[in-house]
Amino acid sequence: MAVLIDISAEAEKLLKAEWGDLNQAAREALAIESYRQGKLSLGQCSEVLGISLVETEAFLRNRGVDLGLTMQDVQNDLDCLSAGLWGQADGRR
Repeated sequence: MAVLIDISAEAEKLLKAEWGDLNQAAREALAIESYRQGKLSLGQCSEVLGISLVETEAFLRNRGVDLGLTMQDVQNDLDCLSAGLWGQADGRR
């Protein structure tokens, strides 16, 4: 799915100077805020970002996001590790 944001040329220039790739910056901002609000699970956030679960956890922590992991989350992670699925959100083996 593509999302189009209409902004002025001046705003685009200023934002590109600060953030570089605006598509990636928007994707990251949407993923972070959606995870913070509980709209996306960690796995879904990982899919949106196109990175593994381990990379997603580090990405979110580096941006000050409380992961709020529960014992069920830890068990699910252990199950994924046991099944050889850890880090597979992006389809890599």
